[in-house]
Amino acid sequence: MTIAENIVKLANRRKLHFSLIDPDKQPPEVAGFMAKTAEKAGSSAIMVGGSTLTSQKQVDETVKAIKRESGLPVILFPSGAKFLSKHADAVFFMSLLNSRNLDYVIREHVKGAHFVKNSGIEPISMGYVIVEPGMTAGRIGEVDLVMRTDIDDAIGYGLSAQYLGMNFFYLEAGSGATESVSDEMIKAVKRNIDIPLIVGGGIRDVKTAREKALAGADIIVTGTTLEKEKNLKQALKEIVQAMEI
Repeated sequence: MTIAENIVKLANRRKLHFSLIDPDKQPPEVAGFMAKTAEKAGSSAIMVGGSTLTSQKQVDETVKAIKRESGLPVILFPSGAKFLSKHADAVFFMSLLNSRNLDYVIREHVKGAHFVKNSGIEPISMGYVIVEPGMTAGRIGEVDLVMRTDIDDAIGYGLSAQYLGMNFFYLEAGSGATESVSDEMIKAVKRNIDIPLIVGGGIRDVKTAREKALAGADIIVTGTTLEKEKNLKQALKEIVQAMEI
């Protein structure tokens, strides 16, 4: 069974939590500790990536440290082809559907396709859309933000991702966002698509995580929580438990 197939199987049974680790935010050994803690707290996968990376070596060293400390699948969440790593288990081969820059829609994929093929890491196709406020991801990704109230556009993007054959659809408010994707948008998109819905950005506490799970998110991603919490294991454990609906 592929990693993507296993994620879909698990998501059909229960809500999942993924931990996002940005190699630019801490040294590799700390990233390894964070991944180990996330696994103990109940996360189902570790995503590795960030919008402000400057070195491929950062990614390699972070992924290797995570693999040493955690048994969870490590899935790359790359901002570009130059930040891929052969040490990961899989990569979200994602198209930033609302970017004005074709590099993020398809050209970076062309650059990275040979690497993915030759390295043997699993490509997991995903439609990725950034929603207001968007934060750094929206700025660097050069997106036309989907406004929080523009639910029809969000549904359209979700259906387009599905019709293009993508495995997952991701609604992202941006790391550190003051507002997460609205419950109304999540509910509407979930009602209209048949592929798993991932939601991230601005989810930092138990209440918000539970609201997004109840609204219909199949997978919730948290990242800033990992970087800022002193009692990381407890914070993540409470978020994962809050998603048990």
